[in-house]
Amino acid sequence: MSNVRLRFAPSPTGYLHVGGARTALFNWLLARKLKGTFVLRIEDTDVQRSTQESVDAILQGMTWLGLNWDEGPFYQTDYFPLYKEKVQELLAQGKAYKCYCSAEELEAKREKAMQEGGKPKYDGTCRDLPPQENDGRPYVVRFRTPLEGTTLWNDAIKGKISFENNELDDLIIQRTDGTPTYNFVVVIDDINMKMTMVIRGDDHVNNTPRQILLYEAFGAPIPTFAHVPMILGSDKARLSKRHGATSVMAYRDMGYLPEALVNYLVRLGWSHGDDEIFSIDELIEKFSIENVGRSPSVFNTEKLLWLNAHYIKTGDPVRLAELVTPFLKERGVDPAGGPDLVPVVKTLQERAKTMLELADGAVFYYQDGFAYDEKGAAKNFTPETPALLEALIAKLEALPALTMDSVEAVFKEICEEKGIKLGGIGPAVRLALSGTTASPGIFDMIVVFGLAETKKRLARAIATIRG
Repeated sequence: MSNVRLRFAPSPTGYLHVGGARTALFNWLLARKLKGTFVLRIEDTDVQRSTQESVDAILQGMTWLGLNWDEGPFYQTDYFPLYKEKVQELLAQGKAYKCYCSAEELEAKREKAMQEGGKPKYDGTCRDLPPQENDGRPYVVRFRTPLEGTTLWNDAIKGKISFENNELDDLIIQRTDGTPTYNFVVVIDDINMKMTMVIRGDDHVNNTPRQILLYEAFGAPIPTFAHVPMILGSDKARLSKRHGATSVMAYRDMGYLPEALVNYLVRLGWSHGDDEIFSIDELIEKFSIENVGRSPSVFNTEKLLWLNAHYIKTGDPVRLAELVTPFLKERGVDPAGGPDLVPVVKTLQERAKTMLELADGAVFYYQDGFAYDEKGAAKNFTPETPALLEALIAKLEALPALTMDSVEAVFKEICEEKGIKLGGIGPAVRLALSGTTASPGIFDMIVVFGLAETKKRLARAIATIRG
């Protein structure tokens, strides 16, 4: 193993959304490519908003996508004693100070600064106070940001970025209740867990200079930063619930395959020539953070659907049969009570775009007594149909085995004997077997049903026509 260490560090205040999943994927791919370590850390310091339900949803989403982690999940709430110790370390070194300004005072300072055309940043009132006796007054702890100089880094995606230190606030690193703040704990964790690279959304760019100054204050090596542009909806606004599903598990419930979503997410912002379809092994081999674009990506549901259809069409029917079973059960269908589901899937996977379509398409195989499509029946169930279906039953019964070739030969014989084309019998058989005018191939269905079920369905159609 190399000493490359990357992490995905979601906050458990909601589900694993598409943007978070893509960040996790980029980190995971690079860790796998460089034979490094991928760490999962749950950033649950926001105790009010963090829930176990969200933690479970994040872990479930990661597992479904196949993004296995090497270490973790670590929970920030387990490290509160360490954070407290590190705050004290900075206070002792004079790199942080206690600030006694009340919320009202801070608001007044902000308003005054704004009126004078300045930035609404803390004015440093308590920065140079001599150490105070602990007299019970509430205080926050602020980091002493350098007043001069520039903080810069070479972002692996965005290139050189710099901030003037005098533009930055004296960051609060511990609140009045003694809990540490996000920007502080992230740095402690990344130092503690020896992170060598941080890939995250570009909404964190403004946090980075503050965090770099904290690394320097602790004398710790600074990781490489890579800030990934955000994902937009089709209207070019930031991707949100109104653009449809944003949670990863919602895509599973809508009938998407994890490999389709992974393939789609990696292509949101990263490209490799004109290639569109990648296996996981190909992604690990070809992925590089330098090839991630600098501009936001637009989420295109049609493209995702196209990829999903590709993965269903080329998928292993045994696996697809397992995956479609819960969707069938939602439709009141128990596949154990009918033909083997694997051959059923084979007849449907060519045309299904989602697992929901696959499930809908399979229902007729397991249902007796369905209604016939009215228009189809009016057109194809004619007075001549019963005799044709009876001839078909007789010929099928005479076959030593039902195969695609033997069934096709039977249809040819009937067409020759009766002087008709396949269109003179095929649509009626399709309707008799499936109840619809659009179904898998007629020969496929007969082979999947077997002789007994095929005869039963044909006989029911004959009885219906004769009334």
